[in-house]
Amino acid sequence: MSGLEIPTWDPQTAMLIGAILVEAVLLYVGYGGLERLVGPRLMRVIVGGSKDVQ
Repeated sequence: MSGLEIPTWDPQTAMLIGAILVEAVLLYVGYGGLERLVGPRLMRVIVGGSKDVQ
């Protein structure tokens, strides 16, 4: 039957997928930290200096 074969993993493919996942996690953490550092200041500038934004 066609299409029911179990795929085999090429080591290079597995390393590429792992590298992409690591890069995604690093970008997620990096942008999250950047948003925490810059976000409040940027919101104060956009809102117009309102003290309500923490």
